[in-house]
Amino acid sequence: MMRFAGTNKGFSLVETIVASVILSATVLVVVATSSAALRTTRLNRQYETAASIIEKQLSLIDFIGIDGFIELGRMSGEVEEFEPGYHWEVETEYQDIDSLYLVTITVSWLDRGRARMLRVDTMLDGESTTLELESGLESGSQIGGGTEAGSAGG
Repeated sequence: MMRFAGTNKGFSLVETIVASVILSATVLVVVATSSAALRTTRLNRQYETAASIIEKQLSLIDFIGIDGFIELGRMSGEVEEFEPGYHWEVETEYQDIDSLYLVTITVSWLDRGRARMLRVDTMLDGESTTLELESGLESGSQIGGGTEAGSAGG
């Protein structure tokens, strides 16, 4: 059996350095991606909380009724039960169309010193003189409908 004195078992210094650089770069990419994912998750959670606050305000308007809410005027407040503190504001504007109101709800908060905001616009229908007229016509049409049905049947 012949043995070669010049055979090496293992990696050269250059191969070890290249492997270390590739491993370090991979670890840095994974850490940067994880950090960005955590920031995005935190921001999405804040927007989700703001949307929840808007939904609560719309439920309150629905419960009170838009006409009762308009009597209260512009409303605003703070929600401190969630981090960071959220400020909400509700504005209503008559649209020059019978009983149609534009309702704008804005929720704002600070995220690491940067102002964030979520705004929702919706149209709500309040009490109407048209509804009163329609309800009067419906009761009249029921009487007329009974007369027509009676003459058609006889």
